[in-house]
Amino acid sequence: MDNIVIAREAAAREAIKYLRDKYVVGVGTGSTAMAFLRELHKLIISDSIEEILLVPTSTETEIEIIKLGLAHLLRYPWQVNHVDVAIDGADEVDRRKNLIKGGGAALTREKIIDYWAREFIVIVDETKVFPSIPSKHPIPIEVIPFAWSIIKARLEELGGTAELRFGSGKRGPIVTDNGNYIIDYMPKAVMNPDDMERIIKEIPGVVEVGIFSGKRISKVIIGRIDGSVTTMD
Repeated sequence: MDNIVIAREAAAREAIKYLRDKYVVGVGTGSTAMAFLRELHKLIISDSIEEILLVPTSTETEIEIIKLGLAHLLRYPWQVNHVDVAIDGADEVDRRKNLIKGGGAALTREKIIDYWAREFIVIVDETKVFPSIPSKHPIPIEVIPFAWSIIKARLEELGGTAELRFGSGKRGPIVTDNGNYIIDYMPKAVMNPDDMERIIKEIPGVVEVGIFSGKRISKVIIGRIDGSVTTMD
């Protein structure tokens, strides 16, 4: 088995320990979140947990829930009045638990559900931990299509590079679950993540920014390639 897969699965198994009967669970998006969903599926079919409900953070996650035969547990935000815990991955995390998310273009729905949850637990493999963010991955920004070129120019005025995201297998720009575009922005200089998020969100036409504040995160579970885990509280 690939070392990164081992690390992801270790983090996912650790996150399972924070679930309880009758919980409403926000299920994240991405490869590590899908590892968690597979572990949760094992728990459900073995009757080790009861009356749990699942709130997806993307169409991808919704489809995976259905494919696993758990459609009867699927709920949308308007069908529940709270989320007990959200389990989600990240593209990058720093030592203060700040995140970069949105590599899968689901950042807006992820932030809605993750921030709504009473507890927000992040699961990553050890390659996702950096001294500061953004480090390797740009900041994904969901934008209104009408305004993308204006926002791109405004971001470049701040310093750094901004690119409209295109994907393989699809002509034209990536379109999010909300019908918007994604701009990937790599600032020229390192800034406080909270300040960077605020500055970007002040640009008209920006829907959401893929910076998640460490202040909103309960804990980060880090899977290691040897199958062990460490936790940042």
